[in-house]
Amino acid sequence: MTQKMIPIFPEKPMVMVGCGILHKEVDFLIKKNGWNVETQFLASALHNYFDRLHNELNEALSVDDAQGRETIVFYGSCHPRMDDILTKHHTHRTQGQNCIVMLLGFEKFMEELGKGAYFLLEDWALTWEPMLTECFGKNPAVIREIFHSSHKMVMALRTPCSTDFTVAAQAAADFVDLPLVWMDVSLDHLEAVLLEAITRKHVSTL
Repeated sequence: MTQKMIPIFPEKPMVMVGCGILHKEVDFLIKKNGWNVETQFLASALHNYFDRLHNELNEALSVDDAQGRETIVFYGSCHPRMDDILTKHHTHRTQGQNCIVMLLGFEKFMEELGKGAYFLLEDWALTWEPMLTECFGKNPAVIREIFHSSHKMVMALRTPCSTDFTVAAQAAADFVDLPLVWMDVSLDHLEAVLLEAITRKHVSTL
């Protein structure tokens, strides 16, 4: 994404449908750049439930299709049938394995993942314990065993749009019994990812 592409904006805004985990960051970048894009965010915990993710994303895109709206999907490879969903609705998604890759870039993501990081964003921190217990059950020992099997630390990612979620992040790390570290992250890579997806959509509709 080294070449900056300038999209041509139609009168009717397109719709970006996707995960709400970075909703503040995405909305900020859309406003900052004056992109003619509306957003429809789904719950960030849906990646834990394939059936719900499939149904809710498909339903949202179906509504937009019925209204004659052009769409982009703000998701990574978060569902095994993601490509089928995109094909059905004649749309495409932002490029990246997941939202953390879109935020950090692949190289930085892999570097920190190799150190054993579990990446924690503000939205997850604020809903951490109920989100995990709903998915994995209410036995903390089992949850900790799951996290300890593949992670050495919880890495909280702080963006320019983050509020102070220090207390929630520490509570999340304590809940899985892992040390907490922090990383400040710019929105540069996410901005490039969004711009590429918007530009690609405009080109495909010309």
